[in-house]
Amino acid sequence: MSTSLPIQRIAADVCVSPQLTPAAMADVAAAGFRSVINNRPDFEHGPDQPTSAAVETASLAAGLQYAHLPVAGGYQSPEEIARFAALIAAMPRPLLCFCRSGARSTKLFMAATQPG
Repeated sequence: MSTSLPIQRIAADVCVSPQLTPAAMADVAAAGFRSVINNRPDFEHGPDQPTSAAVETASLAAGLQYAHLPVAGGYQSPEEIARFAALIAAMPRPLLCFCRSGARSTKLFMAATQPG
């Protein structure tokens, strides 16, 4: 998966990224991803942030599956972690998750996939 997108691989078929725009979804699909999870709440840092609806429309137009699981940056509840685990189990891979910086999506992935 070679791309100019700011992605980081965190598992064999899972990557994370900082905030992506609707315009980036065609590049995400061209890079070989099959689905996207947006972990960022709408308008988290103001009105200039792309909305989930706009990213979803662009994702579907690019042939990607899309899910929105907005979570706070500092804390993800056990229920949110369980929902994320269900999403990553069900969505086609390779999978790209994003938030403001990529850290929240990474933290969710690690919590959702830890044994125990």
